[in-house]
Amino acid sequence: MSDRRNIGTFDYVVIGAGSAGCLLANRLSADPSKRVLVLEAGGMDDWIWFHVPVGYLYAIGNPRADWLFQTEPQAGLGGRALAYPRGKVVGGCSAINAMIYMRGQAADYDGWRQLGLQGWSWDDVLPYFLKHEDHIAPPAGGLHRSGGEWRVENPRVRWAILDAVRDAAQAAGIAKIDDFNTGDNEGSAYFQVNQKRGRRVSSYRAFLVPALGRSNIRLETHVLVERIIIEDGRARAVEFIHQGEKLRVEVPGEVVLSAGAVGSPAILERSGIGDGERLQALGIETQRHLPGVGENLQDHLQIRPVYKVEGVRTLNSDYAKLWRRPLMALEYAALRTGPLTMAPSQVGAFAKSSPDYATANLEFHFQPLSLDKWGDGLHPFGAFTASVCNLRPSSRGSVHLKSTDASDAPAISPNYLATDEDKQVAVDALKLARRIVAQQPLACFKPQEHVPGPSVTSDAELLEAAGRLGTTIFHPAGTARMGRDDDAGAVLDERLRLRGVDGLRVIDASAMPRITSGNTAAPTMMIAEKGAQMIRDDARGR
Repeated sequence: MSDRRNIGTFDYVVIGAGSAGCLLANRLSADPSKRVLVLEAGGMDDWIWFHVPVGYLYAIGNPRADWLFQTEPQAGLGGRALAYPRGKVVGGCSAINAMIYMRGQAADYDGWRQLGLQGWSWDDVLPYFLKHEDHIAPPAGGLHRSGGEWRVENPRVRWAILDAVRDAAQAAGIAKIDDFNTGDNEGSAYFQVNQKRGRRVSSYRAFLVPALGRSNIRLETHVLVERIIIEDGRARAVEFIHQGEKLRVEVPGEVVLSAGAVGSPAILERSGIGDGERLQALGIETQRHLPGVGENLQDHLQIRPVYKVEGVRTLNSDYAKLWRRPLMALEYAALRTGPLTMAPSQVGAFAKSSPDYATANLEFHFQPLSLDKWGDGLHPFGAFTASVCNLRPSSRGSVHLKSTDASDAPAISPNYLATDEDKQVAVDALKLARRIVAQQPLACFKPQEHVPGPSVTSDAELLEAAGRLGTTIFHPAGTARMGRDDDAGAVLDERLRLRGVDGLRVIDASAMPRITSGNTAAPTMMIAEKGAQMIRDDARGR
């Protein structure tokens, strides 16, 4: 007799109420004949800093909002282990992230199609970006629309230092553009953000809250999913712990795994899906040998040079003046404008690290602030940060279980700067940052390089600095990637179905075969939108 209480049957069980899961739950529950259960490991978003945009400063590194994962020591970073933030709340990382709306490049998705993944070209995926977009002022041309759930607005604060940075980037050959989301994001612009009238919009608020009024959907939080039960080659049930009680739910339809690029491969491995030898070493019975599970981890490593400046406002200088803090709060309360509406980065620039690249392979996040690392206080001097990341790293890492205990964090090893190409891009990125800052439009503010520092000059020294300064920009992807049937490392087919197991899909950033050239929240939601349509279409076919 099972020691678990069976809570009944649901047509769909969505594991994870994050960026993808909330959208999926909305779309799947739109059919009143289907019962949908959403299982979320985190809690509710009943904390002010989940909603005030600048709250990321308080959420990242806080156990109330962040799972506080750590990477394994990284050889490319001088043996450092990094904090690896993941959202511990409904909405997942969309409740603590940078709020930047960024689709990536058309070439990203055309590249997926060229891998043999039918239906994933730029022209194929654009309608799924548009389906849920609610753009504040969609321009003509059909690349944006209003009326969806996912609000996209212009930033509600501007900084003279960032306007000067854009001028300097232009002087360095990076043109000013109006929109990063046309399929070609090369150039500089102010980032558009997922906010509504100065408040953060998370996937929970946008997609799941409206759906929870339906009688056929149920959300459970603080749920620890132990495993998916596979019987006769099909996902039949999900076993989990809620408030100390061991529970089981039967799933005649589909289990949809949307726990993210860290959580999803861990749940697959606990369910006996992964590399057979690895599973055997942990004492897990292999249900499906798929050696690609947990492999192919890609992330954008950001290198964060800091420049001191004089004679211009920055958030550092504002925050250092105690009398300005209540003024910032009053401005936000009255007008929903000002520094409290800030995303971590306001101005972006996409550029090529060398002429060898056909499209921009670097992304700058310019910030009117500086700190040693997220979670630390701001520096006590005026400064801006020229954070830059390699958009298409060739290094590949992994996420794998350390134990069978579902409460144990997995081993996360992004394997940053493991290839010669990535090392060269890091060096060239720091050189380009210096070239931008050296342009005349910034001269009046007397920029001085605080880190890595002007004494760092040779390529070897710049590479060492990149390893010392580099940190995650919170974009893990690819750990349960799509691929063709003859691709031994693929975990999913082009319809996001787990290869060799019926009734189970992975629909989140894990599915990306290659990481997109930009921030990953919007592409993840596109995958969810397209995946939901696939589930509905396949159900009608059955």
